[in-house]
Amino acid sequence: MKSETIGTATFETWTPEETRKALDANEIVLIDVRTPQEFMFEHIDGALLLPMSFFRADKLPGQSDKRIVFHCGSGVRSAMVSKKCIEAGFELIAHVEDGMAGWKKAKLPHIGTNMATGAPQEIVPKAD
Repeated sequence: MKSETIGTATFETWTPEETRKALDANEIVLIDVRTPQEFMFEHIDGALLLPMSFFRADKLPGQSDKRIVFHCGSGVRSAMVSKKCIEAGFELIAHVEDGMAGWKKAKLPHIGTNMATGAPQEIVPKAD
């Protein structure tokens, strides 16, 4: 995990593996800030969808029980949303390094689209 201090806040960048471990342990709320179309095509199981175009940092709940971690396709949009949260007063916020691309590169399971049927299906990549 990398961290950066912005004013009095801490902005963390988590690896996909760190994110998966925390998500599996129910320690975080993972928020996908991509478009609904991107989410429907493929997403991380258990992630909540809150598209960046509708994002309002001031409407997020506090983090008293679980840390909020954002992700997108490449890490650019989730970093932008994280910085909006810091501007709104969050003291600790995180995003996933390289987003969904990093998640897939790390060969972590996710929900994808079966191209033959159009139905969602679990994708479990094989390790090298």
